[in-house]
Amino acid sequence: MDSKPTQNQSPKALAWKRFRSNKLGMVSLGFVILWALLAIFAYLIIPDKTPNANRQILEISTKKPGFEVDMLMVPKETPSAKTSFLDFLLNGRPDDCIYLPFDSLHINKETTTVYLYQAEGASSVRTEIVDNTEFFANNNGPLTDSGTLVFTTNEDADSYIRSHCVKHRKFLLGTDQFGRDFLSRLVLGSRISLTVGFIAVLLSLMIGIVIGSLGGFFRGKVDDAVVWFINVVWSIPTLLLVIAITFALGKGIAQVFIAVGLTMWVEVARIVRGQILSIRETTFVEAGRALGFKDLRIIFRHILPNILNPIIVVSAANFASAILLEAGLSFLGIGVQPPMPSWGSMIKENYAFIILDAAYLAILPGIAIMLLVLAFMLIGNALREALDVKN
Repeated sequence: MDSKPTQNQSPKALAWKRFRSNKLGMVSLGFVILWALLAIFAYLIIPDKTPNANRQILEISTKKPGFEVDMLMVPKETPSAKTSFLDFLLNGRPDDCIYLPFDSLHINKETTTVYLYQAEGASSVRTEIVDNTEFFANNNGPLTDSGTLVFTTNEDADSYIRSHCVKHRKFLLGTDQFGRDFLSRLVLGSRISLTVGFIAVLLSLMIGIVIGSLGGFFRGKVDDAVVWFINVVWSIPTLLLVIAITFALGKGIAQVFIAVGLTMWVEVARIVRGQILSIRETTFVEAGRALGFKDLRIIFRHILPNILNPIIVVSAANFASAILLEAGLSFLGIGVQPPMPSWGSMIKENYAFIILDAAYLAILPGIAIMLLVLAFMLIGNALREALDVKN
């Protein structure tokens, strides 16, 4: 036979088979994995590799998608310290050059005159003059041992500078109001959403499983106290509770992780408590007691493995909720702080452009949030069907 009989397949294999048959679930899983890979390897992919993709070039602010410009790369007097590959992967690398967008250059042996990029309708031409000797002293360029230029003609200088020091840049999604590459910040912003979702779900599982297990297994006064505490937390609007925790802990990325995680354990605790109440009197639990197993062993080694299915499903929904909460906090200005990119803060920075001709600056992060949340909700629905023992 080509495959094993269904009755011989393990529950995990059957669940995975049912999940794979759900096309929406598989597409959503692929979408989430794609964004996760983009987030992890962002600095290897995005054009702006500076920390937080924060290379500001005010001359080219709010340019349309597909905008192209030539830039003169002027080395900084003090080069940036070298970074390891891991540090670069996590935090990026500071620029060693100053990027000067220009309309034209006038180059001779001694100086380079840069006619800076001017938007249409600009009233005056802005220029900047670069001394070639200082320029190449920082750039390790064509200097003699005595520190003088080796160029013999203006044409030599022009040819060398244009071939070695001019870079053509194309901004696929344009630039924001500070002249930063919008595509780079959009991709890098996914790190915050996915990281907050992961840590929030992890915290909610740790807290919710412990509290729900205590109430469901021991019952009596312990259960009454757990139910009362769950109802109190449940009655407080989630966003208001997150805001209160954020104000108490202060602004910052770590505070967002904690605040969102501390407000999402209630649903996990309710499900764990209900599941344990329904199976605490079953035969295998009674057998564990008869064998003298400790309560914690019975809970974590025997009961929890049998109630993982609903916990997995609710975790997918909590992931989506955490992304929305983080975006809301960042939009209100009490979440991730600038210049760190976050989809919520990007909407806040650019929502005024919705009524102008650059609405995409606010719409694209909103679409990214919507698609990622939808993907996690569809994954949750697919998991619910795949893990349903009645199927």
